[in-house]
Amino acid sequence: MKLKVLTTSFILLINYIAVSQSDDTGKWSVEKAESWYNEYAWLNGANFVPSSAINQLEMWQEDTFDLETIDRELGYAEGIDMNVMRVYLHSLAYKQDPKGFKKRMDQYLDISSKHGIKTMFVFFDDVWSKTPKIGKQPKPKPGTHNSGWIQDPGDPASSNEANFSELEKYVKDVLTTFAADDRVLLWDLYNEPGNEGKGNKTLPLLKKVFQWAREVNPTQPISAGLWKWDLSDLNIFQALNSDIITYHDYEGPKHHKLIIELLKSHGRPLICTEYMARTRNSRFSNIMPLLNEQNVGAINWGLVKGKSNTIYQWNTPIENGDEPIEWFHDIFRKDGTPYRQDEVDLIKNLNKE
Repeated sequence: MKLKVLTTSFILLINYIAVSQSDDTGKWSVEKAESWYNEYAWLNGANFVPSSAINQLEMWQEDTFDLETIDRELGYAEGIDMNVMRVYLHSLAYKQDPKGFKKRMDQYLDISSKHGIKTMFVFFDDVWSKTPKIGKQPKPKPGTHNSGWIQDPGDPASSNEANFSELEKYVKDVLTTFAADDRVLLWDLYNEPGNEGKGNKTLPLLKKVFQWAREVNPTQPISAGLWKWDLSDLNIFQALNSDIITYHDYEGPKHHKLIIELLKSHGRPLICTEYMARTRNSRFSNIMPLLNEQNVGAINWGLVKGKSNTIYQWNTPIENGDEPIEWFHDIFRKDGTPYRQDEVDLIKNLNKE
């Protein structure tokens, strides 16, 4: 594992040096990226979907858009001084109702801003179910992690270039609408490209979404997070075209520190947009202080226990739905009670430093 990381990161660094003097992609300069990052206090927060939504569509479709729950649960995050949430959009929710979708985004941003929280929106996603469908979403499978989460646009939809013109309209419309909105922190263009065995089949769409974003040229930075170190073609493209380097790591502190050291070779601010899986030894207690010390943004997976069932481990269901001995993700129960008081105390203390 370490050898793969070292090899890939070395390739990334060499390519960075090779193109840095002649980059005409529109990517922000290192100086601009650092200036942007220094405008903010230490960025920390969670990946957020309200507890009442099993997936992105249930969050954003009009019939199930739940402002009351969103308001209440972002209040939990405000209570521990979190200042950013990473939130997944979905192209099918836009396709179903473009004006209503953007209105709901605006409503969400009003609420998050009221709680002092910036938003990092995610456009596309290669993780979990391959066939998203508009309309009523399934009920959670008892004890099963993310049983209803859906890819966007799906598989094989993400590699079908006939879909690209419609996806371009979606990306450009949303970006143009919120391109100068200071409630939006950053645009995360693609979550874990190449996941679910797709590999380089995702690369054409990944390249297109960066192109579309550069053509809009929002005031906020754009990125796509590194997540698997042997997807070298995707990693190189993501790293060399992101204004801010974002990444995922669910390993323990020794491995995570190595990743930080290697990614710092790019000379850009870092934000870890997914971490914290307790049973893998990625915990608030051993990872969050490291990220704070290194001035790396920290966005863990999960805020409130809910229909996503992310208190359960990946691919290890508890079929009777009993609560696991140790939660995998998430911080709060639905009533706002912390899963672990020591964890929320740590988060608040780190935010005071």
